[in-house]
Amino acid sequence: MLETLGEANTAAVIGLIGGLALGLAARIGRFCTLGAIEDMLYGGDDRRMRMWLIAIGVAVIGTHLAISSGHFDAGQTAYLDRVWNPLATIVGGLLFGYGMALSGNCGYGALARLGGGDLRSFMIVIVMGLSAYVVMSGPLAHTRVWLFPVEMDASDPQGLTQSLSGFGVSPAVTGLLVGAILIAIALARREMRRSYPHIIWSVVVGLAVLSGWLGTYWIATTGFAAEPVETHAFVAPIGDTIYYGMTASGTALSFSVGSVLGVVLGAVMGSYSRGHFRWEACEDPRELRRQILGAAIMGLGAILAVGCSVGQGISAFSVLAYSAPVAFVAIFLGAAIGLKQLITGFAPAA
Repeated sequence: MLETLGEANTAAVIGLIGGLALGLAARIGRFCTLGAIEDMLYGGDDRRMRMWLIAIGVAVIGTHLAISSGHFDAGQTAYLDRVWNPLATIVGGLLFGYGMALSGNCGYGALARLGGGDLRSFMIVIVMGLSAYVVMSGPLAHTRVWLFPVEMDASDPQGLTQSLSGFGVSPAVTGLLVGAILIAIALARREMRRSYPHIIWSVVVGLAVLSGWLGTYWIATTGFAAEPVETHAFVAPIGDTIYYGMTASGTALSFSVGSVLGVVLGAVMGSYSRGHFRWEACEDPRELRRQILGAAIMGLGAILAVGCSVGQGISAFSVLAYSAPVAFVAIFLGAAIGLKQLITGFAPAA
């Protein structure tokens, strides 16, 4: 495949396949970050939040089995190859979660809704991608580095597996134990154990994240080009896709572009299969203004936290980076604050 397509195109195909699975999971399996939080806090239903635990558990187990078998090196990932900045993770996670609540979707959810015909999500995707680039490498990049300095080439362990390996604990043992605990917690409720679609689509999401790690690592170690080792995340990659759309004649495809397009295509397929596809537009300028503001905040938050709800919430978790649980909790709290503002307001009850 590498000889036929080349490294960059092969990475894009791998991203596309995983993205298709994620798009289907969002539209058919209703796998959604904000939806899970809203169901848990205001709907009395935590099954979609338990889906996240299963997806994380599957990704953790698969990733660590790959590490133990020599098919993956987690140290080459963006979540472990630099010194973790806890303050940036907390601030970024809170901002991302709050912006997600204002927008009504995270980056992954916005792509999935765009694939269902929601034109409001198109605006969210564009603004979020541009915001991410402004903070990542644009006018605010120097300010970001000044406020939240990043030290590359970390010498100390940046994840649980790395730390335990220093005591002789095999990555397979760590991954199996942590993953099994997460899945056991998720399946502790009878309602969840009987909800087979929730379980199946959770596993699909976990395997999609794993496929990205394995595929890009294979390319990095087999090919001749310097391809990054990465998996699915949906803020900076949206900016990458926008940039590619403007400079395709002089820019190569990438895993990120394939992943983003895959989610949209998978969502289109899932929407049509359920008869849910329909064009929607925003009829309330105030709502659109709120969503645009939320998208801009999400882009900023994701760059500070080095990942979004999927990037930190599943991908970073799969390598057991110390940043992952902190970012996950911060995103949850930020979303809870935003939802409270939108649903009940902050004024005390009369």
